[in-house]
Amino acid sequence: MEITEIVTNTDHEQVLVGRDRASGYRGLIAIHSTVLGPAVGGTRFWNYSSEDEALTDVLRLSQGMTYKTALAGLPLGGGKSIIIVNNTTWNREALLRTHGRFVDTLKGRYITAEDVGTTPADMEIMRLETQYVAGLAGASGDPSPSTARGVFRAIQASSRFVWDTDELSGRTVAIQGCGNVGYNLAKWLHDSGAKLIVTDVNSNNLARVAGELAAETVQPNDIFSVVADIFAPCALGGVINDQTIPELKAKIVAGAANNQLLEERHGTMLSERNILYAPDYVANVGGVLNGCRELFGWTTEQALSKIDDVYDTILRIYENAQAQGITTNKAADLLAEQRLRSARQ
Repeated sequence: MEITEIVTNTDHEQVLVGRDRASGYRGLIAIHSTVLGPAVGGTRFWNYSSEDEALTDVLRLSQGMTYKTALAGLPLGGGKSIIIVNNTTWNREALLRTHGRFVDTLKGRYITAEDVGTTPADMEIMRLETQYVAGLAGASGDPSPSTARGVFRAIQASSRFVWDTDELSGRTVAIQGCGNVGYNLAKWLHDSGAKLIVTDVNSNNLARVAGELAAETVQPNDIFSVVADIFAPCALGGVINDQTIPELKAKIVAGAANNQLLEERHGTMLSERNILYAPDYVANVGGVLNGCRELFGWTTEQALSKIDDVYDTILRIYENAQAQGITTNKAADLLAEQRLRSARQ
């Protein structure tokens, strides 16, 4: 395998690109920070239009992981990796094993797990090539239910801040993306008495939520403008942008997707429209906390307790933002950066 280091104008510690002609592999690993501990972050298996697009994504995702672990109080840093695929024929196992060897070259500075496009079964394949893999089927397994639980707690905290109650019965929640996390979040919301409006580009995902949870379905482009109290982005990032913000009728944006704001200024645009934003890397930390069962030997109860702490963290961020007159995404960043500065000192 050919491995090349990329120089970026960011504060990342290391960004690597790997290529393997035999398997057709192209991949990226970005380590944003190891100040608090080894960098953790999932492996994304995705079709990008270019390597530059993949690089932009991995840089943003890895920085988000640093802030996510910092705010959760974990002795871990932030990283992310991507297997770039295209529409040509490829051997999935060969790509995963090559990626495992790529991860192994970092000797534990980066530990990976499941992410968009990968599964616990994929992690088992990568484990054949490296020990620096979490989220294995026989251990902490699928992180989706834990991620969904954390997002649900973030929604409850947001409801408390806006409406002075955790009660979601009678509220309407629009969910974009009904994959593993979106489906589990929909179950939590349904059980709490919320009405669901959902969409997904995958018709099977959509049918499952509609059939099991009596959810109303809409076309993907219509989900932003539906009449709802809460909008929960649970697909890919960048969906909160110049085009979608004017369409939103919700009072709260709280979901599981990473990098929901296309640009930082979109947090300001939400604030100007009096829409409360739950910073994504705070709300969706549940999957990482679930993985701590493997990394640190936590019990299930310990992991669930830490996931429920999302509620208090989100409220603290809202209160800080209100007191300082800044956006919630900026308030979250400042809290994370404060912990990183303390660790460096």
